[in-house]
Amino acid sequence: MQDIYPQMIKNLPEADIPFNGVRGWVAQGENQQIVFFEIEPIGEVPRHSHGEQWGMVIDGDMDLTIDGKTKNYRKGDHYYIPEGVLHSAKFNSKTIVMDYFAESDRYKLK
Repeated sequence: MQDIYPQMIKNLPEADIPFNGVRGWVAQGENQQIVFFEIEPIGEVPRHSHGEQWGMVIDGDMDLTIDGKTKNYRKGDHYYIPEGVLHSAKFNSKTIVMDYFAESDRYKLK
């Protein structure tokens, strides 16, 4: 898999993410964040919830469980997670996703 994000994205502030093998660059808005993620095949991210999230897989694949329903998402697929809904993910290969969070403080910056 090639390096997908251009330097203009990698020049954004980096998110402080508590998982090894995950990097994200944050475009910060007053009431939202867009995070450009690079995720190694780290296995599973445990169930959790937060504000609304909309995302799109740019490359790779992951199994995303939203409200107890699991689906495999690949390049070009998009997903929506309503506010407060429990969800988890399993990353099967290096996965590149772009996520919009309807929270200005979803991720702290490094």
